[in-house]
Amino acid sequence: MNHRERALAVLNYQPFDRLPVVHFGFWGETLQKWVDEGRLTPADVEGYADGNAADRRLCDILGFDFNWASHFSPNANLMPEFEPRILEEFPDGSRKALNPQGVVILEKPGTRSIPMEFDHTLKTRADWEEHYRHRFQWHPDRVLKSWVTTDTGERLRFDDGGIDWLRRPGREYAHGLFCGSLYGYVRDIIGAQSTLFAEDMDLFVEMIDTIAELSYQNTRFILEQGALFDFGHFWEDICFKNGPLIIPSLFEALVGPHYRRVTGLLRDHGVPIISLDCDGCIDALVPTWINNGVNTMFPIEVGTWNASIAPWREQYGSELRGVGGMNKVVFSRDRAAVDAEIERLRPLVDLGGYIPCPDHRIAPDAEYDNVRYYCDRMRQVFG
Repeated sequence: MNHRERALAVLNYQPFDRLPVVHFGFWGETLQKWVDEGRLTPADVEGYADGNAADRRLCDILGFDFNWASHFSPNANLMPEFEPRILEEFPDGSRKALNPQGVVILEKPGTRSIPMEFDHTLKTRADWEEHYRHRFQWHPDRVLKSWVTTDTGERLRFDDGGIDWLRRPGREYAHGLFCGSLYGYVRDIIGAQSTLFAEDMDLFVEMIDTIAELSYQNTRFILEQGALFDFGHFWEDICFKNGPLIIPSLFEALVGPHYRRVTGLLRDHGVPIISLDCDGCIDALVPTWINNGVNTMFPIEVGTWNASIAPWREQYGSELRGVGGMNKVVFSRDRAAVDAEIERLRPLVDLGGYIPCPDHRIAPDAEYDNVRYYCDRMRQVFG
């Protein structure tokens, strides 16, 4: 079996020869640390991005099979983005800046964490009309000018060889179609603490509907070109350690129908596996996703809330699948911690429909030898 066949067999509860060893990418600082330590060469990591040639090289070096975040990703966000610019500089080197989403943030040199937000361009309907609505309209160039990454890591534009590759059956790696974000982009532009839904519900609904329509039209256009995909994929990141950043009942009412519309389109075109990337404690939103056609939770961030596929499977049955749930913090410890984590995963793998994967990008505190050891042990234990 090849890597693609293994992954699909696991998620469809079919026989497989061994469990695929999957990852979700690396922080740039992690790769630079390993280069500085002499574990990797600059050539090994040059140009790294999900699913590209550098990613394939790193899989071969470390022992992973593939990166789950290997998708064709048409532009489903602002087009054009805001022109980033520096608004103010401070004595400590930090800067107040306008980011591509029109949010005024604090930039700190050498820091990659989520920035503090000072202000937002979008506060009123007039702001939406002037700065945002036209940037979320569908146009064929959102797809045609986007890049397809092949099994070998070659990049082809969709309208210049990419569509031909996407039409080929029997590829080596599982390849997904990114279907956009039905609320995450809204959160990006209004901020996590916005009360817009209470101040102007009509505008809040219009924003969700507009962005969801863009996601639907992208997905429809691509599938109607005959492109073949192994799974569909959404991104949200709308939860934190204590739960959602949106009222679950509001999410169900306003966003749920849009998921159902897109997932129905995917299934009509032979794409039954549909995953969704959301960090944090997602339990309160899982019902909306599973009831509206999203059947694979990712990356199942373990966190301090001890997320696991087990209670979800108990509640929703075999329709709920998972990729993720491997607590990546053990990479910063020792081999004993890695062994203990793999043992914790054994009964979850036995449930079926589940592929362990580090529960986010491998962080700079990860030890190179521990990651290599994890890949070797995963093959020994689950081969």
